[in-house]
Amino acid sequence: MAAKIYIALLHYPMRDRRNNVVCTSVTNLDIHDIARSCRTYGVAKYFVVTPILAQRWLAERILTHWEEGWGATYNPNRKEALESVAIVPDLGEVAEQIKQDSGREPLWIATSARRYPNTLRYGELTRILNEDSPPVCLIFGTGWGIHPELLLDMDHILEPIVGPTEYNHLSVRAAVAIILDRLLAPRR
Repeated sequence: MAAKIYIALLHYPMRDRRNNVVCTSVTNLDIHDIARSCRTYGVAKYFVVTPILAQRWLAERILTHWEEGWGATYNPNRKEALESVAIVPDLGEVAEQIKQDSGREPLWIATSARRYPNTLRYGELTRILNEDSPPVCLIFGTGWGIHPELLLDMDHILEPIVGPTEYNHLSVRAAVAIILDRLLAPRR
């Protein structure tokens, strides 16, 4: 794989069930489980993005417990997975850290359970990842999804995950794992 891949989990601007713009809460499970998927598939860095200072403080406290505190010796595997997590206030900081790490501006690819005009198929993204392309930042939303105005500002939106039923409301943790597997798992 030529291009580095990054994950950003956004908490604002999200939609709620009434389509209002909201800021969702950072959850312990999202931090842990997504970090483990990122470590498994070789993601360069996993960004937890929230503008709320108290939420960033809580997330940093969780990381400190597992990276430096009692948790670091209790569960070294979790410590290893969490070492690639960064807690940041906005996508501007994500872009800055990716540029520092890779020397290039990222290609922004959002995810959604809906289809949009600039939808990108998995095979197309896999081809991009295998070329000498810019780093790719996959952006995942929380709540009822990323606000459509932000989605339309992205370079692309990855095609939705579709199962054999009409039900389409996966947890973000499940969506990250499925998408990383589709894009990065070795094919046999």
